[in-house]
Amino acid sequence: MHPLAGNLSEIKDQELETKIFDLTKKYFMTVNPEVRQQMSMLLDSYNEELKKRRNANLAKIMANKDLDKLVKVS
Repeated sequence: MHPLAGNLSEIKDQELETKIFDLTKKYFMTVNPEVRQQMSMLLDSYNEELKKRRNANLAKIMANKDLDKLVKVS
């Protein structure tokens, strides 16, 4: 996790996606390798948080499905 990322759990999903989009755009605008490295680390932190949230949502959806209705046993 990037030290300047702060507490990402307090950021809404939409805000996190916006930050990823904006930082990605800025990443490709700069040519300074040190700045790009810091941006890349921050992007990794943002993407990891978003991935964690999506996996948690998927697990919650899958836990709520009734598998007995999906499999027909005669």
